[in-house]
Amino acid sequence: MRFDGFVLATRNEKKRVELEAILASALGRPVSVRSAADLDLPEVVEDGISFAENALLKARSAARESGLPAIADDSGLSVDVLGGAPGIFSARWSGVHGDDEANNRLLLAQLSDVKDEHRGAAFVCAAAFVAPDGTEFVEEGRFEGTLAREPRGTHGFGYDPLFVPAGETRSAAELTPEEKNARSHRFLALTALAARLRSL
Repeated sequence: MRFDGFVLATRNEKKRVELEAILASALGRPVSVRSAADLDLPEVVEDGISFAENALLKARSAARESGLPAIADDSGLSVDVLGGAPGIFSARWSGVHGDDEANNRLLLAQLSDVKDEHRGAAFVCAAAFVAPDGTEFVEEGRFEGTLAREPRGTHGFGYDPLFVPAGETRSAAELTPEEKNARSHRFLALTALAARLRSL
């Protein structure tokens, strides 16, 4: 089974660019990718209770509405001292979906008294593939690190300015897109997903 075109179930253009680059690298060839915004697909209510459930909800809807194989990810930040929060609520942690600055400010305020040695966190990604014929699977990846005390860098999005990957002194927003994509949670999840696709 060969897939030459996909729909990525996201309306976030920065995420679409990142996912497309990672997917092409993982598959070892260029791929034709369109986004949910490109195809004007309906919004999906993400009412799952895990990253995997939400990724599948989005991929199933995109495959059904577009007739194309669909890939969706659901990802977020898991902070150790917050018991895994913000988790699936990462994008709307401050109460407004997609307000990165407000989300970062709230998280910093919540961790203001937490010592550096207890500021461990990980980005978590579940990547789902759904084909129109009903084939579907999910792969997950984790990007381990710690949280800085102030935002740094201008690359990336979301919590990238606060997240310092393990073994790094720079935040994820100070890494080049290529450096980040080579080790991120999305890279790990999509690489595993691509391996499953190649096996088809």
